[in-house]
Amino acid sequence: MNTVHYYLKKYYKLLSLAGIVLLVMLAFKSKDNYREVSNTSFGAGEKLGYRVHYGFINAAEAEIEVGRAIVKINNRPCYKVNVSGKTVGAFDLVSRVRDTWRSYIDTSAILPQMFYQHIEENKYRKEETVTFNHGSDVAYAEKKGEKKFFKVPNNIHDVISGYYFLRTLNFDNIKIGEVVEVPTFFSGEVYPMRVKYGGKGVVKTRFGKINVIKLNPILPENKLFKGENSIRIWVSDDENKVPVKVEVDLWIGAIEMDLQTYKGLRQPFKWL
Repeated sequence: MNTVHYYLKKYYKLLSLAGIVLLVMLAFKSKDNYREVSNTSFGAGEKLGYRVHYGFINAAEAEIEVGRAIVKINNRPCYKVNVSGKTVGAFDLVSRVRDTWRSYIDTSAILPQMFYQHIEENKYRKEETVTFNHGSDVAYAEKKGEKKFFKVPNNIHDVISGYYFLRTLNFDNIKIGEVVEVPTFFSGEVYPMRVKYGGKGVVKTRFGKINVIKLNPILPENKLFKGENSIRIWVSDDENKVPVKVEVDLWIGAIEMDLQTYKGLRQPFKWL
């Protein structure tokens, strides 16, 4: 009988040990288990060109390009998205800008694996690289050889990946006036990117009229933008959800940004 009890105790200990090991494995698995976001809105090779104007004056040009090649960052396949902006004409003489932002966006989770920015605005310079560890919810920022780490919320975005995530949403399931929040990390801080859905409409572009979705990024009080609804974005009401027009109210006037060129869209535009 004692022998039976001895082996039973050994058996239960083995079961307990196996249970602990299983729980630990499941815990690690859940941390490494990325979300999956359905994306039919954009893909490799998409390229958009915009003109920014202040009244009748051309002020700047911007380009947003998704690289043709899929690259691996943190051992995950990513889209390489490059955003560049520069002043032109008279504005370039007064306030020269040559800015580049780059995000490596996980192709299935639509989350950033790495973010890079290079800022040249008159004499001001800034260069920073941020690497994201979504398993540990940590962002590692490197600037001028100095490295810092920041705790961040689950499924954190950068300013570019947040915009691309918004493009994957089905706005037919969102009520007019409803606010979508996307946790975003930028310049060492976490803040909620808040965008209000304003319904649908029609916008005239250089290519023709198109059905659009109206979006309003909600901004905190600041000395640059005129009120929390000072930015209005119209995106194509189709699978692409490409911004075709942007208006910004500043305390010193207003600027507009219009789509000038496009290619490599995942779905063709539906002009009216």
